[in-house]
Amino acid sequence: MIIVLRPHTSRDLIEEVISEVAKLGYEPAPIHGATQTIVAAIGDESTHQNLESLSALPQVERVLRVQKRFKLASRESQPADSVVDVDGVKIGGGHFAMMAGPCSVESEEQLLTTARAVKAAGAKILRGGAYKPRTSPYEFQGLGKEGLRLLELARRETGLKIITEVLSERDVEHVAATADILQIGARNAQNFQLLIECAKSGKAVLLKRGMSERIEEWLLAAEYLLAHGNPKVILCERGIRTFETYTRNTLDLAAVAIAKKESHLPVVVDPSQGCGRSDLVTELCKGAVALGADGLLVEVHPNPAEAMSDGQQQVDFHAFRGLMEGIQPFLQATGRTL
Repeated sequence: MIIVLRPHTSRDLIEEVISEVAKLGYEPAPIHGATQTIVAAIGDESTHQNLESLSALPQVERVLRVQKRFKLASRESQPADSVVDVDGVKIGGGHFAMMAGPCSVESEEQLLTTARAVKAAGAKILRGGAYKPRTSPYEFQGLGKEGLRLLELARRETGLKIITEVLSERDVEHVAATADILQIGARNAQNFQLLIECAKSGKAVLLKRGMSERIEEWLLAAEYLLAHGNPKVILCERGIRTFETYTRNTLDLAAVAIAKKESHLPVVVDPSQGCGRSDLVTELCKGAVALGADGLLVEVHPNPAEAMSDGQQQVDFHAFRGLMEGIQPFLQATGRTL
């Protein structure tokens, strides 16, 4: 870390800062300028006390970090792209994964019909919510354990891997018994106890960005999973809440590029949640693939008008086939395989 002192700080006050840096376990290296001094604190920030508390000293102007706070998730710790292998389906490092299915599991017929359709179009992973976090307590909350049973049935019939959301620490064990990928939704993006329990499951975890979460906070949430021994972490950009009303959320494709630059973890995009409009999903998918996303998480329903949740953002089977065809040139141009 670097401690910047105020201009014209006296020698005694400079020595006070140097002494404090040494007490906290760092090697102080002062650099004296004509009017201002900085003190470089040499040492591993991951094993020493944070020096930001030195800002409390009146002679300290600011304290700057050198290392990233998200150490395990950063490219400083691993320059090469991580590849998450979900029982043979690879995500990241040039491997592109399509995850598709209904927002909510509603019935056996609805789920199996959708699973067959998305597999035929090229998807490798079936998405479907057994437990649904809803803004209103009177809205459809999902089928729960019955939904998990239907997802298991769909996997046995189609061979698709399963991604589904887990809402609470108490649900991790039984959701993990069915899911190949545990999804942590936007509302739980900083539920740190849930993150820890999901990490302990050993299953791959897809971590959505919170609707009001800064990119650094998103990466620090991923750090919780990595720090608790689970390297199978996938980041998911799903739109953030802004003042715009034409779309449900504002899909932040710049965050995809930044996350790919700052982190080695795979990054996928959920365009359905990202805009809340089915007519925009295909174009946003193309943009995400062009920016280097490692996968897509698309909501697909046999009849979106009859969906029990978020029908306005789900595409039907015909639109999904067109979407899959539409992204092919972008996959080819960026050298990735589906």
